[in-house]
Amino acid sequence: MNIKILGILLISFLITTSVFGQDPVYSQYYNSPILINPSFAGNTRGALVSVTYRNQWPSIDNAYTTYSVAYDQRWNKSNGIGLYVTADDSGNGALKTTKLGGIYSYRIRIIDELYVKGGLDVAYGQTRIDQSKLIFLDNLDPQFGLTTPGGISFPTAEILNPAPSKSYLDVSSGFLLYSSRFYGGLSFKHMNTPNIDFINDLTGEKGNLPLRWSIHGGTQINLDRGNNGENGTFISPNVLFVKQNDFWQANVGAYVNVIQAFGGVWYRHSGLNSDSVIASVGGKSGIFKITYSFDYTISGLSIGSGGSHEISVVMNFDKLLPKESKYNDCLMLFR
Repeated sequence: MNIKILGILLISFLITTSVFGQDPVYSQYYNSPILINPSFAGNTRGALVSVTYRNQWPSIDNAYTTYSVAYDQRWNKSNGIGLYVTADDSGNGALKTTKLGGIYSYRIRIIDELYVKGGLDVAYGQTRIDQSKLIFLDNLDPQFGLTTPGGISFPTAEILNPAPSKSYLDVSSGFLLYSSRFYGGLSFKHMNTPNIDFINDLTGEKGNLPLRWSIHGGTQINLDRGNNGENGTFISPNVLFVKQNDFWQANVGAYVNVIQAFGGVWYRHSGLNSDSVIASVGGKSGIFKITYSFDYTISGLSIGSGGSHEISVVMNFDKLLPKESKYNDCLMLFR
């Protein structure tokens, strides 16, 4: 195995499993907004269901793959509810994290078209390690690496336990302020900083999941509202900033919708590095909205990593309900 690739894999796995690990964040965060901020729950009168798949750096032995299914809808004029399931595989399945969560949001009208929403997210999480996919020091030969010239793996003397796992409660919250002209939100993930240690650390340090906070905002520039206010033409400039422990990332770009077709371009900066340029394209038909995006890696990792592929299918059941008054906000990006 190429030593450079092996080093990247080992470093990526260690970063993911340690206290300094970061949560996966979708490039298409607008298609599963309740995963960013629970206050987005209830932005549609009918059910909104999204299914998303992300494959990051596939050329590096499928370093990260993430899946999710999310549902939310407005319960009445003020309340919103949501449910979601997420699954994340790191290191080609060496570390797996699954989470099941429930969300409640409440909306208050401040004045005229200005609203504020608060949301609470309570989830059950479980993280598992497949120790058969780990590489220990005695697996590595100074001359040949992981295998002999004949292709035989070097054994380890480590005692492997069958799929150790850790379960935990995870609590998050968020706020969203919006009108017909702008929206802005603030969210806090892992407010209870749950412990995700698999074993007792002899140093006495605790492996707690760090607090992750994010700020997001944007506007909607309507060029043509269309016949029903949903399939018109608009531009939605937006920004997302996420920070967890010492890691941070910022996405800046714009989404353009023209009747039933749409696309967008974003630039992502992570820490001290330019990370990637994100391009997305998609279309709508009936209740369905399908989006594909590609992250073109511009960091030192280069496009040799395979970039990142992401695809999502959103089903908006609003279209099956009796027609009511149009949404008087700038949140069409999230529907």
